[in-house]
Amino acid sequence: MSGWKKYLGAALLSAASMQAYAATLTPVAAPNPSTVGQTVELDVQLVDVTDLYSYEFSLQFDPTILQVSSVELGDFLGGTFNSTGSVDNVAGTVSYVFSSLLGAIPGVSGTGSLGTISFQAVGAGNSTVSFFDTLLLDSGQLDIDTTLGTATVQVLAVPEPSTYLMLGVGLIGVAALRRRQLARG
Repeated sequence: MSGWKKYLGAALLSAASMQAYAATLTPVAAPNPSTVGQTVELDVQLVDVTDLYSYEFSLQFDPTILQVSSVELGDFLGGTFNSTGSVDNVAGTVSYVFSSLLGAIPGVSGTGSLGTISFQAVGAGNSTVSFFDTLLLDSGQLDIDTTLGTATVQVLAVPEPSTYLMLGVGLIGVAALRRRQLARG
């Protein structure tokens, strides 16, 4: 086997092994779909991370559909230096949520929640929730390779009372027609 083939093979194996160990950061919304006026909880899930020492993330969303009511940090990292970030419901962002361990200690490995963002559904439609300005560091202050997920939150309009009234009148009409048919028959 020639020299360049060995190097190419080693590079491909190295890239494949790095990809296999990438952490995944995903927003998970519940309930989804929801209705206007309902609270939607968005859990920021970190999956398969190794040696997480600190993190930072920001989110964007459609402010005509969702409005942030609160941001809470998750207990996965348990950092002592942290912030729930800054909420801008006009621009549709939650910026610079972060947490970090302090001191010469190892990072945390595994899967867990970095935080929960509570939204109020204020309009009907679909809102994509996506990450930006995201950084995960290990205990050596090196970047952790991370795949970023997105979520689409579907908010449905609440049916108007007149819709229910029309349905009720229709059912009464069907029942009356059926009763008339049975009486003749």
